[in-house]
Amino acid sequence: MLRALLIVVAGAVLLAAPAAANPDDDKARVDRELSAASEDLTTATAKAQKAATDYAIAVGSLPAAETAAAEAAGQVVAAEAAARRAQREVEAARSEQAKADAVLAAAAAGVDEARGGVAQFVNATYRGGGVALLDSLVTAHSPNEFAVRIGYLDKVAENRHTAVEALVRARGVAREQRGVAGLASHRAQEAAEAAERALERSKAAAAAAAAATERVKGLIAQRESAVAAANEERGAVLAKYNQLQEESARVAAELRAVAARKPPSAGPSGGGGALPVVTSGAFLTMPVHGRKTSNFGRRFHPLFHYWRLHTGMDLGAGMGAAIVAAADGEVVRAGYSGGSGNYTCVYHGRYQGDAISTCYAHQSQILVHPGQQVRRGQLIGRVGSTGTSTGPHLHFEVRLDGNPVDPARWLPSCLC
Repeated sequence: MLRALLIVVAGAVLLAAPAAANPDDDKARVDRELSAASEDLTTATAKAQKAATDYAIAVGSLPAAETAAAEAAGQVVAAEAAARRAQREVEAARSEQAKADAVLAAAAAGVDEARGGVAQFVNATYRGGGVALLDSLVTAHSPNEFAVRIGYLDKVAENRHTAVEALVRARGVAREQRGVAGLASHRAQEAAEAAERALERSKAAAAAAAAATERVKGLIAQRESAVAAANEERGAVLAKYNQLQEESARVAAELRAVAARKPPSAGPSGGGGALPVVTSGAFLTMPVHGRKTSNFGRRFHPLFHYWRLHTGMDLGAGMGAAIVAAADGEVVRAGYSGGSGNYTCVYHGRYQGDAISTCYAHQSQILVHPGQQVRRGQLIGRVGSTGTSTGPHLHFEVRLDGNPVDPARWLPSCLC
């Protein structure tokens, strides 16, 4: 049953999986999926957040798991083939050993027979047979009888020589066959041990393949469970997203109203003009020391299948890290604002006709108040995770005439 399942898994997976699983690639894939999911979690309920994370992990881990299952299935087939081959070698080696043992037994019998022939002559000599033969020559009654007896003695001597030669040959053959039989026995033993190792590898490969297959099945189940859980939360998440959209629209209207009250040429306090340019060439300075964790832009939600706008750039930083004003300006909003949590907006004046403001969300502390004048780099708050947030970070927005735009084009390119 397991073998049939592995063949099915391997056949299906090899069509889609890469040739080899690389742990670094697998981690990078999971990180990308988690990053994509995290960029959409700010509008999700807690249950939907977990579902999105589970889904991202499953989707990111599946390719490597499927490849591992396919490779394990292939290793099972190879190990089983090796085990069968090793078993055939055992049978051949044992057959060779049996033949060698038979030849050795025959050689040993020849030695015994030859030894018996020699033993007869030794026994006869011991009993005086040699003296009797000599006496027979002495007691010959005629030359003809003497010649016959001499011929008989030659025949006896020849037979003795033949018997000794036969014993020597038999011992040589036996010695040679003993070596052949020993080598055959050694090969048979080695083949048996190799077959045992091959069988163990086959069992280990089958166990690894079963575990890999179970991991694939588990990840698929996790993905399906995540989709099901997310679908249950679809309505709540969409409602939450709509609330954020409405909140963003209110912020935009409020910022436009502030700009409308200022003369077109006025700066934030009514007297200045354009924003000063920082030495890096960007109009704004970095509001926090941290790393970018999410870009501005439209997102396609992998579970809910809708497009949404991520209205700012997320900058990861430790809880309580300092947040500073990105430029001179006037605080026009400072307080709690739904999904944005503790939220501050600063109006900076106009540049090339556009009213420019920056906003700072999810703060743990707001350290300014509406109407307050602030300078570039002045401390205005601290990083937190208030509102709808998955962890400490600053959600930083740049708004032109109230509408969010990509902060990247207004910040130093190094984000430092």
